[in-house]
Amino acid sequence: MIVAEQKPVAEILRMIEGYRKILVVGCGTCVTVCMAGGEKEAGILASLIRMAWAREGRLGPLIDVSETTVERQCEWEFLQEISEKVAASDAVLSMGCGAGVQAMARMFEGKVILPALNTKFIGMPERQGLWTELCAGCGDCVLDRTGGICPIARCSKSLLNGPCGGSQNGKCEVSKDIDCAWQLIFDRMKSLGRLEALGAMLPPKDWSKNRDGGPRKVVREDMLL
Repeated sequence: MIVAEQKPVAEILRMIEGYRKILVVGCGTCVTVCMAGGEKEAGILASLIRMAWAREGRLGPLIDVSETTVERQCEWEFLQEISEKVAASDAVLSMGCGAGVQAMARMFEGKVILPALNTKFIGMPERQGLWTELCAGCGDCVLDRTGGICPIARCSKSLLNGPCGGSQNGKCEVSKDIDCAWQLIFDRMKSLGRLEALGAMLPPKDWSKNRDGGPRKVVREDMLL
């Protein structure tokens, strides 16, 4: 899942300064799960903006803050459902990830679309209130060789050839709270009886599938219209 967190309210208020009708748009998928931009969070943010504007004496018949939530901000069919609400606003605060913000900007070209969240990483919930990064989206997955543990995302140095000299007692030199990714990989491969695989000579990683070639695309020829 994509993990995000809400920007500070003070920053959001600065972004919407000068606009009279604001539409806060939540997203019902990833950011709902990480409790950053779902229906509940959209309602809370809209209320916070109303309270801030009320303190400034700005609320009135021609000044309004409303909220709505779509199932997914990154798909046209769901954005089409709120086209009338978007048209009635001066600016839209997207509570989706960066993909959702950009999808809305493309869908509603004549409308100001502003990000209410900071998109952090691809990860998962470890426990209530804690999400961790697991995948860097590098485009050339090596998890088959590392026991399902990503050294690019989980090693602080993204090392592909084993641990650095700074790890001690299974912990990363960056912080004692960070497990050494390569210790995790070693332990996992040992438990699977696959330690010999870590000694295999491998060609250099193909980083051209990462970001070197510009924005990436996935094309399914069998599905193209």
